[in-house]
Amino acid sequence: MTVQYVDLEDAVNRDGLRMVVVGNVPSPWGEAAKGILHIKGIDWVAVRLDYENPLLKTWAGRRSGPVAIYNNEPPRHAWADILMLAERLAPTPSLLPADPEERALAFGLAHELSGEGGLGWCRRLQMIDAGLNGKGGFPEAVAKYLGRKYGHSPDAADHASRRVADLLRMFAARLHRQHQDGCQYYVGDAVTVVDVYSATVMALFDPLPDVQCNIDARTRRTFETRDETTTAALDPVLIQHRDMMFRDILELPLSL
Repeated sequence: MTVQYVDLEDAVNRDGLRMVVVGNVPSPWGEAAKGILHIKGIDWVAVRLDYENPLLKTWAGRRSGPVAIYNNEPPRHAWADILMLAERLAPTPSLLPADPEERALAFGLAHELSGEGGLGWCRRLQMIDAGLNGKGGFPEAVAKYLGRKYGHSPDAADHASRRVADLLRMFAARLHRQHQDGCQYYVGDAVTVVDVYSATVMALFDPLPDVQCNIDARTRRTFETRDETTTAALDPVLIQHRDMMFRDILELPLSL
């Protein structure tokens, strides 16, 4: 399903599902939301984030992405809120297990990937810190902006780096256990939201090749900035899972 981009004024005047997304960057949160809608076959249109347009903040409630807006319902920006909207609009295929215990596990793992303090969040702080200290990562001006937005400090950066390594090892260990049981997914024997977010968060460590993810060289270098501890914790099984998800489940090339 090719992503259809429309201008902001067109989106505001439409019904149905519209979503503000960060343009030209494989943001894990936006790409996961796109992936969820793709798996479920939900029709929607995209609006690229425009920081300078005051109408966007009035309509979407914030200058960030993704923000999903369905008809006249309130904007949804949290990963779980976007997921649950998609589950309501297209109950099948569900991206949450039917078993209550496995459902709770899926929510917990997805939060550790995409929620505040999770892998994506901490990896972003890591790249902010690298940019502020001349060690790669985000360009300095971007790093300063994002640092203010997401609470960067030296202590927060140190904590984030430890969390990144711990979480990478935890997710890799879970995949190895699942593989030993003959399962290729994180929870049970079917794809869940955990698999979607894991696949997209990996862009912050090792972006997809240019032919699949057309980003500029500076952005690619930013995402590839890793210290030795992070590189050591980035088990190949995580990238193999990412590649399987995009080959078999998600959509390529990315529509940025």
